[in-house]
Amino acid sequence: MTESEDRSRADETRARLLEAAVIAFAERGFHGSTTRDITSIAGLSTAAIYVHHRSKEELLYQVSHTGHLNTLERIRDAMRSSEDPVEQLVAVVREFVIHHARAHTVARVINYELNALSPEHQREIKEIRHIIDAEIRQLIERGVSAGVFDNPNPHLAAVALLSLGIDLARWYREDGPASPEEIGDYYVDLALRIVGART
Repeated sequence: MTESEDRSRADETRARLLEAAVIAFAERGFHGSTTRDITSIAGLSTAAIYVHHRSKEELLYQVSHTGHLNTLERIRDAMRSSEDPVEQLVAVVREFVIHHARAHTVARVINYELNALSPEHQREIKEIRHIIDAEIRQLIERGVSAGVFDNPNPHLAAVALLSLGIDLARWYREDGPASPEEIGDYYVDLALRIVGART
């Protein structure tokens, strides 16, 4: 086996462990899951975790870090779709909501298991969350300055919008009555009302 094939197999094993960790944490919570649970789901020996990851907490951190950076990039991509604050808000909320519905299992883990991270890892994830909050708040502030939003508190409006999307991961089910796209459209309407978009 070549060095390249070794690397590829190691990457595949790491990915399997991360996917298995998400399933275990979603079903049992971080503290209720054991390394044996994770490796059993992944179809690997218990020792595999320590070959590829330092600890169970490191798995949670990797899932959380990747997930939060992915969310931040999705928000920034949606904002780049237009210069108009109303169109930006529509694009951002739709993308945020649809993504949280489609990836609801991962989203539930990374948003509701934060306290299980080490203090150092918590600080890092909270910094990314702070940047996400700031992106949404600044978008609302731009809309207020442009006269297209009528909102006295962009900070609280941003918190409300993000909370709606994050909480979606807690209750969304794939066999539910509404698709991610239908929920996205409904939440866009709620978002425009929250920011006081002028029609």
